[in-house]
Amino acid sequence: MEGDYPDLRKNAEAFIGEVEGRSAGNLRRYAPTAVSQARQALRALGYYSPTIDWQLKEGDADTAAKLVLTISPGEPVRVTSRTVEIRGAAASDERFGADLPVTPAEGDILNHGQYANLRDTIQTRARRRGYFDGRFVTRTLEVDPATRSATVTLIYDSGERYRLGEVTFEEDHWFETGLLRQFVTFEPGIPYHSDEIARLNSNLQNSGYFSGVDIDASPARAENGTIPVRVALTRREARSVAAGVGFSTDVGPRFRGTWREHWINPMGHKRGAETELSVPRQNLSTWYELPLDPPMTDLIRLTAGYQREDIENVESELLTLGQQWQHQLDNGWLQVLSLRWEGERFNIGNDEKGTSTLLLPGAGYSRIHTDSPLDPSRGYRLQFDVTGSHRAALSDVDILHVNALAKGLFTLADKHRFLARFQAGLVATNRFEDVPPSLRFFAGGDQSVRGYGYETLSPENDNGVPVGGRYLMVGSGEYQYQFADKWRAALFVDHGNAINDLSDPLATGAGVGIRWISPVGPLRLDIAKGLNPEFGGDWRIHFSMGPEL
Repeated sequence: MEGDYPDLRKNAEAFIGEVEGRSAGNLRRYAPTAVSQARQALRALGYYSPTIDWQLKEGDADTAAKLVLTISPGEPVRVTSRTVEIRGAAASDERFGADLPVTPAEGDILNHGQYANLRDTIQTRARRRGYFDGRFVTRTLEVDPATRSATVTLIYDSGERYRLGEVTFEEDHWFETGLLRQFVTFEPGIPYHSDEIARLNSNLQNSGYFSGVDIDASPARAENGTIPVRVALTRREARSVAAGVGFSTDVGPRFRGTWREHWINPMGHKRGAETELSVPRQNLSTWYELPLDPPMTDLIRLTAGYQREDIENVESELLTLGQQWQHQLDNGWLQVLSLRWEGERFNIGNDEKGTSTLLLPGAGYSRIHTDSPLDPSRGYRLQFDVTGSHRAALSDVDILHVNALAKGLFTLADKHRFLARFQAGLVATNRFEDVPPSLRFFAGGDQSVRGYGYETLSPENDNGVPVGGRYLMVGSGEYQYQFADKWRAALFVDHGNAINDLSDPLATGAGVGIRWISPVGPLRLDIAKGLNPEFGGDWRIHFSMGPEL
């Protein structure tokens, strides 16, 4: 290719294809075809008058014969006129005409792919937005190679927009029809949009009630421009059991088991039990769930659980009973209002023993936005929780417990990822020694400050045993570089501590790591150095898994 035309070279090579390994005679016979294919490749990118010469380089015993094309592209064809007109009902539909491809524009070198993309975008948008009778009145691309000019004309008549009708469910679905209708997010008579049908399908699939969802919203069944929506549902098996094993440097190997009953009655109630077993922690919890309106986001959950921990000289046995009301606010935040009773028996380094009984009303607010649930490239997570107890309400101590978490992720040029994390918490109380360990703050470990042991960062008693702090402050910054498919290298710095006074010093850890993007989410292996030996900082290996937001 004469001159700097990388796109033309790439397109020509794609059109011609693989020619290596052919004999000299075969290449000579193939030469006219190769020249024709090269012309087509250049024409697709607007070069209609190339000069193409070919020659055959004979091979010898060590080298194969080669067919060499010498191409001079010549002057390109440019777009001298572009007419895109939308007629019919879509002409007044602002979103139909918004963000249509701006290329090919007047003055641009003609690109047939850009023209096809503009044409196909109009047709696809018409189908998505319910203009099923739409057609192109004029659809032309006129090229005059002599004057090196091209005229684009696309005139589309959309016709009338169809509407969505009543949603009906087949009678053998078993569930209460009132429950199923709560999964429908649109009213009959609204203008058609394929996203509404996709959302209904997603809501039903994600409910956990069904193994199959079949939605028929064919425009061929429309009456007076209104499409009836028929839904056929296949109920899933009532129960499922799952088990898994995992490992992290915080708790070592662990076993997790889950039992779920996905539907109990036609009202859609659910229940289940979960257990997690590791050397330092064992727990068992059960729950009963009642769907609310809308059932995709709103529910009431009744819970009960038992947990035993023995971590860094802190032993605890915790029994909980509770209720949660989950509701998604109009602004997108998820609100969880809760009331739980906790009975805890604890022993901290054999120096501090006690029992506590607490009735803890609470409120939590969270919001997460990502472009992928398992391995996002950008997004954020915000979470704020507050709980409290009072001695006048079935509790041994007055407590106000606040915890806030913020995470952010940004990717630049597909390979450079930047992660930030900040967590803060406080315990306000009149008798801190009566606050059980489950409500105190500890730092250090895989998900906190790396380079330090799990929950080893906190104020200590006279015997050097971490007893937990009134405040938590932890921040982290991480850079990742994707050096191969599914593999990333990481550099990070963590800074934080659990403290009793906001002026107390914080610990710092830094290190390097590697990430493998597995089918179940990222696996993380880090080597970190705790930079504060007075807090127990040292070289440590950290392993963890799961989404980064």
